[in-house]
Amino acid sequence: MNKAFIILKHEFWKTLRSTSFIILTLALPLLALLGVGIYQGVHHWYHPSAPQEEKIGYVDDTGVFGNFTSQPGVLFILYPDEETAKEALLAKNVKEYLVIPADYLSTGVITRYTLSREVIPSTKTTGQITDFLLSNLLAGEVSPQVLERVKTPVLLASVRLNESGEIAPNQNVVSTYVVPIVFGSLFIIAIMFSSGFLFQSVTEEKENRVMEILLSSVSPGQLLVGKVLGLGTAGLIQVAVWFITVVIFAGAAPGIIPALSALSVPASLIGWGLVYFSLGYLLLAALSAGIGSIGATAREGQGWTTIFTLPAISPLWFNYFIIGSPEGAVSRALTFFPLTSPVAAIMRLASHAISAWEIALSLIILIGSIVLTMWVAAKIFRVFLLMYGKRPSLREIIKYVREA
Repeated sequence: MNKAFIILKHEFWKTLRSTSFIILTLALPLLALLGVGIYQGVHHWYHPSAPQEEKIGYVDDTGVFGNFTSQPGVLFILYPDEETAKEALLAKNVKEYLVIPADYLSTGVITRYTLSREVIPSTKTTGQITDFLLSNLLAGEVSPQVLERVKTPVLLASVRLNESGEIAPNQNVVSTYVVPIVFGSLFIIAIMFSSGFLFQSVTEEKENRVMEILLSSVSPGQLLVGKVLGLGTAGLIQVAVWFITVVIFAGAAPGIIPALSALSVPASLIGWGLVYFSLGYLLLAALSAGIGSIGATAREGQGWTTIFTLPAISPLWFNYFIIGSPEGAVSRALTFFPLTSPVAAIMRLASHAISAWEIALSLIILIGSIVLTMWVAAKIFRVFLLMYGKRPSLREIIKYVREA
């Protein structure tokens, strides 16, 4: 076990000093600082000029629309005839003009003239014209309060209930949708890079025949344990830095960026994140070590690792189901399947939509899968580390593992 610890320290410090590891670890804190700096710079130095009041001309053949010509952001100018309105448009005194015919009250048809090329009128223009028409049509018929409510009939506020009919926690859109995706993405990047370092280490040492020297001093089991735990510890530091960055950003951002005022990252999410990262890493690390020892070259082994890495990142593809229906069959299946469990579980934890029994069951399945995978990986490691120049078939792999 002392030799395994020596390998652990070697792999840990080797990874910690590597340029790629340092850049990747510091990338998130630097991006967060850069984002805040850009926002602050734009906020303090960019002062848009006050919007000018737009002018819309109109010709009224009904005699009804002579009042309420001043609406928010726009002034409606009455012209005696269409020819005068056209001259004002060509002189660019107005951006457009309307002709309200005498039969408007029965037909509702209004003709709009403009110099701009467009497929349909903008929502802003349509809203301005609608407010102008409503204000004049309802003048004297309803109170000013009712008139304003007619213009804006509804400001919809949605409240989500849980299965017991009580108001569900975490109603904020940012925390519900953004945080799970961000945590899931960071999680899968950390796990992939940590297990990728292990795969690269094993394949390079086998390809360069360094493995022969190592195995003359340590057993395959000690080598596997040392490499897995050493690189895993480095990966744990990396993900801890990222999670701490997210927590600090979530605490500071609301005071800087008003849109993120409801953003929060509970401490429990960080704790569960470290647990699921450790277990997810151990599973993929065991698979990477086993595949790395089988492949004759690093390029050949990378094709094999795709079989396991694609399922691991699949929860990000199915984020619609996990976030939109976190208690549905798809979300639970991804939570219980070992390869997708770490990312799916952390995404559901981030959206506060996973029960205690689901966490317990996913951890039991994940730990059981790790034990089984490590046992098989140790056998594969022992058999194939010194096998060169031949790519074994699946039947041969099963045969050698049984014999081992």
